[in-house]
Amino acid sequence: MVSVASTDLPQTAAVDLHGIVRTFGSRTVLNDVTLRVERGELFGLLGPSGSGKTTLIKLMTGIDKADGGTVHMLGERMPQLSMFQRFGYMAQSDALYNELTAKENLLFFASLYGLSGARRKERIEVSMAVVDLTDHLNKQVAAYSGGMKRRLSLAIALLHEPELLVLDEPTVGIDPVLRQSIWRELFALREKGTTIVLTTHVMDEADKCDRIALIREGRLTAVDSPAALMERSGTTNIEDAFIVLGGGDRS
Repeated sequence: MVSVASTDLPQTAAVDLHGIVRTFGSRTVLNDVTLRVERGELFGLLGPSGSGKTTLIKLMTGIDKADGGTVHMLGERMPQLSMFQRFGYMAQSDALYNELTAKENLLFFASLYGLSGARRKERIEVSMAVVDLTDHLNKQVAAYSGGMKRRLSLAIALLHEPELLVLDEPTVGIDPVLRQSIWRELFALREKGTTIVLTTHVMDEADKCDRIALIREGRLTAVDSPAALMERSGTTNIEDAFIVLGGGDRS
């Protein structure tokens, strides 16, 4: 009997974390976290300040290394420097060169991503248009407001059209009108197949995600779609669901 290779093999996850433990001194920041984010998902990490969201993001991207457990991104074991060009990362604190203009910042990161020529020019124009900063392209970043810096950081994360976008509190300090515009772009990117993982403490943003993980004191308390979490908790909004499910019930 001749065996035929299946063409329907399961695809590797965009992010696959297993048994993650991270400690700082005597403090355990993440405790036995196992999580899988599928490709093409818009996935949210929801939790209060200090819950471990940012540490988890840093482990996903290889910026930090776990004390226990394994991290895979797009099928590759992390941390791995070669993965840098395959994902876009927007940190909670803006990693920008204040003495340079926005354009100079974009050109620097474009070179790291391997972009050049007409393609580089096009991506800078598109990314700055998304965050409504086109008119400020040649302004020194030191003259940017806090909200403008957040938007420039997002433009940099979008620059190379990555397979996976990892965004840590992407809309903090951004006005409501532009926040809606950014969410429209995130939805459009998801429709094109981009996987998006973001952290937030804003309940109405979590409600926009396909699935969310509730995190408290370094543990995941539940992982599911917003609708399923509300049904499971017997609540009508994500904030109440978080309160009900955050007491130690794990998924």
